[in-house]
Amino acid sequence: MGKTYVTVQGDMWDAISYRLYCSEKYMGLLMQANMEYLDIFVFSAGTVLAVPALETGKAADMPPWR
Repeated sequence: MGKTYVTVQGDMWDAISYRLYCSEKYMGLLMQANMEYLDIFVFSAGTVLAVPALETGKAADMPPWR
């Protein structure tokens, strides 16, 4: 089983991304790994989210075609 994150009351996608990856820019990656929760903007406590690992070897700020 991969890494998981258990939400606390009031968590939002951008804040979770910042907490886990130190940047909001990975919010999309987090959302793709948790498609069943896309309709939630503000989480209640206790939701278990999958936390995908970041790809290594690629510059995170580079566009996908680079």
